[in-house]
Parts: sequence; structure tokens; C-alpha cells
Amino acid sequence: MKNVLNTNQAPAAIGPYSQGIEVNGMIFLSGQLPIDPATGAFPEGGIKEQTRQSLLNAQAILKSAGLDLCNVVKTTVLLSDIANFGPMNEVYAEFFAQPFPARSAFAVRDLPKGALVEIECIAAK
Repeated sequence: MKNVLNTNQAPAAIGPYSQGIEVNGMIFLSGQLPIDPATGAFPEGGIKEQTRQSLLNAQAILKSAGLDLCNVVKTTVLLSDIANFGPMNEVYAEFFAQPFPARSAFAVRDLPKGALVEIECIAAK
């Protein structure tokens, strides 16, 4: 049985999808744009600030399921420019500790709303 995760501590879905789904002890988070749920806007700054906000959003959704980033087993990081990999990685390292989750990171042509980064997570209970 699927359990829908939804919190107002992360931005609402901007399309026909859920913030996250829990099924059989696994949590699947939709890609998190760097939208501040309090303002509906991207944070001031660049890739570092946007990476931080995307991860804070993921953290809030996990918290709604009683979990935290320690439960994350896999992330996917989408970047609008691969040149942002280094600065993104610096902020990413502030949120995750060893053993680090598996990760894929790659550049895409565009991200919704002109974001510089989008991050999705898979977590396990």
C-alpha cells in the first residue's frame, strides 16, 4: 500500500505528482527544486544557496515520515550546468555523513522554473 507524504514545510508539487511516496519501507521523494516554502521563491544567491534549499526541502519531507537524511540510500542531482558540480558538492557534503548514499549527478538542458539544481532522494526505514 502506498502512503503519500505531504508537508507544508516543503514546496507543494507544481504538477500531477506527490512530494513523496512511502511503500514497503522505502521512501521515494520527487525531485526537490530550491523553492523556499515560506516565500515560494528561490533563495538569493547561486548554486550553493539553491543546493542548500533543495536539501532542506528533502529533509522536511523525510521528517514528515519520521526519517532524516541518514536514511537516504540514493540521490540523483540534476544540474543546469556541470560547472556547478564543485560548489554543489561542497554544500551536499554538509548534509550527508559516511556512509554516504549512492549518487548520480549530471547536467540537463533545463530545469523547471529556471532552477540551477534539483535533487531527488530514495530512503529506507
